[in-house]
Amino acid sequence: MQILKIRQLLVLTIMQFLFFTNGMAQYKSYKLNAEGDTLNAIDKKDMKQGKWVIHVDPLRGEPGYEEEGIFKNNNKEGVWRKYSLTGDIIAVEIYKLGGKDGIQQYYTYLGDLIREESWRGYDPDAPYDTIAVYGEGNNEIIEYKIVKAEQYSVKHGEWKYYDAGSGRLVKVEKYERGHLETPNDNKKTAAAPPAKKKEVEKTPEMLEWEKKNKGKKNVVRDGRTYSGG
Repeated sequence: MQILKIRQLLVLTIMQFLFFTNGMAQYKSYKLNAEGDTLNAIDKKDMKQGKWVIHVDPLRGEPGYEEEGIFKNNNKEGVWRKYSLTGDIIAVEIYKLGGKDGIQQYYTYLGDLIREESWRGYDPDAPYDTIAVYGEGNNEIIEYKIVKAEQYSVKHGEWKYYDAGSGRLVKVEKYERGHLETPNDNKKTAAAPPAKKKEVEKTPEMLEWEKKNKGKKNVVRDGRTYSGG
């Protein structure tokens, strides 16, 4: 009985080893963390795949950071988190086909939320996109165009800025596919209707003059009161 268990354990170990080696064979290079997870894998086509941890050293006064997330065919995909080199989270970003998509959050090194950005990424299920065309020198939309969608990422929606100390919302910007809107955007001012011509109240004398000269050409009324005769 004991021998049977040993054989079963040996077979299971061999199967796990074969599965692991076959899986690793698809990668040109990779790393393993302390738990044995595969990180920073590059496949045979030199494309980044799977979970990655990227370390960036401080440079020219800019603080370094580390970020972690998933690559799919060389594109960032899903939720990515960015940390300071002391381990504090400083950003949570969402990607779609390598471009930012949705709400992105940014924090101070003390953990205070300072900004929320809204982005719009490329949708492969929508091969065409509708974009606004703005007039020159103003923010008025003059027409919409349907164009073939390209892989992109643009500012779209509300960007919110917060006071780091109190968390108070201090500013909101709104974008429409990369275009910063102003409070008066898309509010077309209707042209005022033409003033109605004021009717002049006619005197009996004026009515009598008009009756007498009806149908006559080149008749000029000189303003004198008609008295008949």
